[in-house]
Amino acid sequence: MHNLGILLSGRGSNFVAIADSIDAGRIADARIAVVISSRADALGVTTARQRSLNTVVIPSKGRTREEHDREVVGTLKQHHVDLICLAGYMRLLSPWFVQQFPRRILNIHPSLLPAFPGLEAQEQAFAYGVKVSGCTVHFVDEELDHGAIIVQKAVPVGDGDDEHSLAERILEQEHIGYTEAINIVLRGKFKIVGRRLRMKGRE
Repeated sequence: MHNLGILLSGRGSNFVAIADSIDAGRIADARIAVVISSRADALGVTTARQRSLNTVVIPSKGRTREEHDREVVGTLKQHHVDLICLAGYMRLLSPWFVQQFPRRILNIHPSLLPAFPGLEAQEQAFAYGVKVSGCTVHFVDEELDHGAIIVQKAVPVGDGDDEHSLAERILEQEHIGYTEAINIVLRGKFKIVGRRLRMKGRE
């Protein structure tokens, strides 16, 4: 059984999608060992408690990055977490944090990286006039939205779209893509060559 750790700061819709996939058997041999929020008022905290999951609030406000990161890492290790999934976690992880869990931290970003990294990716894509957007699940490394890509989902941008309708359709694909990526990583049947993730047996 693999232990997952979820980090969130807001409503945690991707967290809910992951939890639903575990409950439905779409992610096998896994359980959410702990949900950690950087904000006490995050809706995801309420949802996690309603699901009777171990839920820990570790406020970041007024603390140094080092203090906060060390407490979060300590909590993850206390719960023997095998894989960490960022689900709307509004903090940059320090290089030290990332080094504690090499290739064991996943993030999802609402664009087809390397296009439109950082905040408000859907708004960036819409303003730029792209015809195709989407989402990317990737390993977290020491740089922002940079680690090796595991799964990408494309979402066409229609003439009738605005940034909100585009964001909603991207979010639907995020929920699907995150489950796929978690399964790939937990099965371990891949290798990374340069920046490319290759499934073993498909070379």
